Amino acid sequence: MRIDVLTIFPDLIGVFSSSTLIGKAVDKGLLDIRTHDLRSVTLDPHRSVDDSPFGGGAGMVMKPEPIFDTVDAVDPPRPILYLSPAGPTLTQQRAAELAELDGFTLLCGRYEGVDERVRDHLIDGELSIGDYVLAGGEVAAMVVIEAVGRLVPGVLGNRESAQDDSFSDGLLEYPHYTRPAEYRGWEVPEVLRSGDHARVDRWRKAQAFLRTSTNRPELIVERGGLTRDDQALLDEFGIEL
Repeated sequence: MRIDVLTIFPDLIGVFSSSTLIGKAVDKGLLDIRTHDLRSVTLDPHRSVDDSPFGGGAGMVMKPEPIFDTVDAVDPPRPILYLSPAGPTLTQQRAAELAELDGFTLLCGRYEGVDERVRDHLIDGELSIGDYVLAGGEVAAMVVIEAVGRLVPGVLGNRESAQDDSFSDGLLEYPHYTRPAEYRGWEVPEVLRSGDHARVDRWRKAQAFLRTSTNRPELIVERGGLTRDDQALLDEFGIEL
């Protein structure tokens, strides 16, 4: 998968894309992350990418020329997604949909945002990582790259790791334990030490329901509530929601 990032801070993306899980995927040729400096196409001595808004107002606005000229020069993969609070929020489902593509491009805004002509005539859509405002799109780009990149086949060592992720089936992920079996008097649940893999799977699903109901009850509602099988699973382990 090829992911292009249009930014005025290419070093931020460069360090991230060469580190940890994403960096290993790049080294293996599973991900091709290309960063393009919007200042590289500017012609003035100050390498300006922003200007004051028509009509007045606080802040500066990113000019259209560097963005359009960069896209013309590098021909990045489509869709081009502008990282903006106005876009639909990134979800696990959306990340999975992007992971099915051969590639896409992320435009990182700064200041008060981009000239509206970029939105009207260049980008293919917008994407948000939450209902809050950042100083720029670079952190959001890193979030999207990791959320999508880890779903590309081969990036995770174990494919089941992604299948059990929170939100993959509308629930939060179940609790995890590792050695030692007892620590400071706190024991790992017996079912996880039983060797009964079918029962372990049922317990984990029941715990996922419990955690979701406790922390994000609206997700249970969005799933359409509990089915008879779901309730029977909870009853098996004595869990009341």
